[in-house]
This record gives sequence, structure tokens and C-alpha cells, in this order.
Amino acid sequence: MDYLYIFGCIFFTCYGQIVLKWRMALHGAMPENHLDKIAWLIKTLFTDPFILSGMGSAFVASLFWMAVVTKFDLSYAYPFMSASFVLVFFLSIILFKEPFSLYKLLGLLFIVMGIVITSRAPY
Repeated sequence: MDYLYIFGCIFFTCYGQIVLKWRMALHGAMPENHLDKIAWLIKTLFTDPFILSGMGSAFVASLFWMAVVTKFDLSYAYPFMSASFVLVFFLSIILFKEPFSLYKLLGLLFIVMGIVITSRAPY
């Protein structure tokens, strides 16, 4: 059951990143003027329910993370958060047609190896 907290944190972190990328891309580039930026952000935040859900998912992820740190050593649990890099990488390729390269794949393999090595370490 304790690992479900880690999964929940990763899931809501990834959900928030993907939804925010999707919706912000639809709203266009942020204006250059500082006052226009503020107005644009407020308008975008309060008129798009998906953006609100993405922001809310960050809050929910933090609730899961609070549960995680009560169950595991931080040095053991934190590397699992790297799984969000892997999931967001593949989802961004699939959903947003972002570029794929062997260097990115190699970097992700190192991340996964780090997760495996850390999770096998004596707890």
C-alpha cells in the first residue's frame, strides 16, 4: 500500500505537466509586457478548467508526497520521482510529437538504472 503513495505522486505530477503543456499551447505565447503577462496568466488560469485541474493535480501530488515521506526515507523515495521524467518524455513524444533522440533515450536509461539501483539498496 505504501508504494501506492509514490505512484499517486508520480501520476498526478505527470498529469499536471501534460495537461498544462496541452492547454498552454492552445492559449499561445505569453506576452512580453509585464502587465500583459499578469493579465494573460490570470485570464488563462481562471477561464480554462483543464489548467485549473493541472494546478490542482500539483496540490494532490504534494498530498501524496507528504504520505510518502512518512513511510519511507527521503533518500530512498525521492529517486522514484525520476519516473515522472520517463513518463513525461514518452507522453510528450506520443501526444505532442516532440522530437526523439538517442541522447535523450540514453539519458532516460541512466535515470531508470539509477531508480533500480537505489530501490535495491538496503532500506
